[in-house]
Amino acid sequence: MELNKNNFKCHFCPSCDGYGCIGELPGMGGFNNNINFQKNCEGWDEIAKILVAEKKLLSQDYELLQTEVDFSELYAKYNLFPPVKRLGPMTGGVENVGYFDERQFYFDLIDFSLKENLELSLGDGCPDEKLKFGIEAVKYQKIEEGKNFKKAAVFIKPYPNSKIFERIEWASEVSEYIGVDIDSYNIVTMRNLVQLEKKTASQLAEIRKKSNLPFVVKGIFTIEDIELVKELKPDVAFVSNHGGRVENRIGSTAEFLYQYSNELKNNCGEIWVDGGIRTKQDEFIASFLGARQILLGRPVISALCEKQSLCS
Repeated sequence: MELNKNNFKCHFCPSCDGYGCIGELPGMGGFNNNINFQKNCEGWDEIAKILVAEKKLLSQDYELLQTEVDFSELYAKYNLFPPVKRLGPMTGGVENVGYFDERQFYFDLIDFSLKENLELSLGDGCPDEKLKFGIEAVKYQKIEEGKNFKKAAVFIKPYPNSKIFERIEWASEVSEYIGVDIDSYNIVTMRNLVQLEKKTASQLAEIRKKSNLPFVVKGIFTIEDIELVKELKPDVAFVSNHGGRVENRIGSTAEFLYQYSNELKNNCGEIWVDGGIRTKQDEFIASFLGARQILLGRPVISALCEKQSLCS
């Protein structure tokens, strides 16, 4: 198929900040005219300024963060480490991205992410082939690389537990982490289509035991979610609002992490975060607030589609 930028739903905006795809869902946008997508992108700098006002971050260091230079000395100064970068769990290549083929989307996405030295994630959806294509793409890498192939964090929708156990088995060969995408319960159309459940801590504990892998709770973005983390104490608490695509509350992941990072640190093994991370400054602020890993979604999709349009 002959590809150009017009084939894709991404508009290749100079800045991926939620203002170029308003109302486009399915597509690259989010709910309520992209309000949380926009807040996510703006939130990291807003929190950086708050940290300066609170004298937790020196003003001259904030100015340095604007330069996009090597921040290794700055990380050392604050006793921090650059966060690990991981591909966000994404599906729906055809309906959301405008890709020409769903299976090829996952193969290209995994291959592109590996070449960019990202850790991997897989998401699932409806139909089941979405997760199966992702698993197949990671397995293909195993054929190519052998024993040293890179595994993935596998995120499963909050189906009834019996259905989640089935998916854990499907993904067992390629799984590095198992996660449940609790915030996708708020996607009403999917909830009704595949009977998603609002998970309790005891249900998640059962899944954690079954997986026998580090367990991630993805979609931490409300007070109720904080209480869930306190009760469950997962290996990973993943702060996310689905890139602004899930309707639960208005706000950015940066401000949520700023507000609740201490409670999360005390009740999980480590913190991951996504949402609007675009610059080295954003990465630094995420690390400053306690995130060990950051997950990247739309920027990877945009770069992949750019590459495909140039190569066709």
